[in-house]
Amino acid sequence: MADMVVVKSKVKEMAEGMNVASDFAESLNEEVLTLIKRACDRAKANKRSTIQPRDL
Repeated sequence: MADMVVVKSKVKEMAEGMNVASDFAESLNEEVLTLIKRACDRAKANKRSTIQPRDL
C-alpha cells in the first residue's frame, strides 16, 4: 500500500453528520494518488517539472 496522503480526521470532519466507513479513507487515498500520478504524467508530457491545477 502507498503512503497515506489523505488525513482521516479531516475526512471525518468534512463528512459532517455522516458516518464514515473504516475503509473509506483508504479508497479516497487511492483516488487522490491516481489524480496526482496523472497530473505528474501530464506535466512531464508538456515538459514541465511543476504540476499545476490544469493538469487535473
